Amino acid sequence: MEVAAKPVEVVGQTIERARAALKRADKQPQAAAAAAPAPAKGALPVSPLAVPFPKIPPIAGVQIATARAGFYKHERDDLLVMRFAKGTSAAGVFTRHGIGSAPVDWCKKHLEMSKGADARALVVNAGCANSFTGKPGADAVRRVASAVAKRFDCRQRDVMVASTGVIGVLLDDAKITQRLSDIETRLTDDNWAGAARAIMTTDTFAKGAYAEAVIDGEKVKIAGICKGSGMIAPDMATMLAFVATDAAISPAALQTLASLYTRTTFNCVTVDGDRSTNDTLLLFATGQSSAPNISRAGDKRLADFREKLEAVLLDLALQLVRDGEGASKFVKISVTGAESPASARKIARTIAESPLVKTAFAGEDANWGRIAMAIGRADEPIDRDRVKIQFGPLIAAQDGLISPTYDEAKMSAYMKNQELEVSVDVGVGRGTATVWTCDLTKQYVAINGDYRS
Repeated sequence: MEVAAKPVEVVGQTIERARAALKRADKQPQAAAAAAPAPAKGALPVSPLAVPFPKIPPIAGVQIATARAGFYKHERDDLLVMRFAKGTSAAGVFTRHGIGSAPVDWCKKHLEMSKGADARALVVNAGCANSFTGKPGADAVRRVASAVAKRFDCRQRDVMVASTGVIGVLLDDAKITQRLSDIETRLTDDNWAGAARAIMTTDTFAKGAYAEAVIDGEKVKIAGICKGSGMIAPDMATMLAFVATDAAISPAALQTLASLYTRTTFNCVTVDGDRSTNDTLLLFATGQSSAPNISRAGDKRLADFREKLEAVLLDLALQLVRDGEGASKFVKISVTGAESPASARKIARTIAESPLVKTAFAGEDANWGRIAMAIGRADEPIDRDRVKIQFGPLIAAQDGLISPTYDEAKMSAYMKNQELEVSVDVGVGRGTATVWTCDLTKQYVAINGDYRS
């Protein structure tokens, strides 16, 4: 990923602590199901790994509206607009993809220009990526930002823009600008679920996360949504993520946090190994809570907030994997004993992105030989005679050969679980890493074979 500003501080907690810190606000699937609309015509069946959309309360300083701009033929909202209170800080992390997109170029340029100060609006469309569209694509983004700036009485550079959909199609900006008057009347403090649905493409369920933190004795809220299902890989994914908090945090500190925690969350998930042209994470801090203004990411008063922010980002990232195109298995790959964390991460990614490994998961086949193949193919230091491969609590191989306790029946039974864990120790050092992925099924081929039609 490319960041809008270089991190200057190192802060944070481990991923597992972050996961434990996050308490989903809504544990009632019935309530979530009641809020979800009927699937659109032609919509994919909901992933068997889906989780309910959490109950997200209003975030002070954030107003939300959605509308149908017409980027899709069927009836659905495909346009999201958020309006932020004056003085809102913004930070961003973006794709490092060589092609990029006009919206990504716009956000990177204007975040750098404004130093993340006083973001006033966000405009997101689904159905058209506006990537590989040259100057006409850049002009379309500028016209959208200009129209929104005039309506919201702010500068063009205070408007962030994001798009997702088919690459190589020029954005018809008139579809957005002609809906702005209607959008303005629809702005409300409470529509996070609608916002999440409006940005979906091949997603089968809306993705959201929420947490509350304490800063110097004052409660603050953190809410986020994201979209993504296929073309998902670190740096970042074909994903958009938008997170807002009512905390008062300086743009520089916010950028440090966004950059830092993207590494341990969105950059630790992969569906198919392909990353996109439009990957965008935008983080907004409205400053509308009673908490004091924080100017340094390492401020001790920010400890609980840091932990909860990482937890929200990880929750969103893991939902991307749960909605992997055609996915039926949610898989955690843990690597230990590597020469370094970077080496461990490369080994974990190689395992997670191997088509042979992923299809074995799909077929519920505990083929540990494919894991061994992927370990060696990572071209990282390992000690073959000390390698250990484990499926859940069951040891498949150790000390360079099949485990004496290997039991095919138990392994096969374990592989029938929807959630799997593969642990690997490569025996050369103390480096560790975790990557989350899903299986590769026939449905993935069907979805992507028919994507444009």
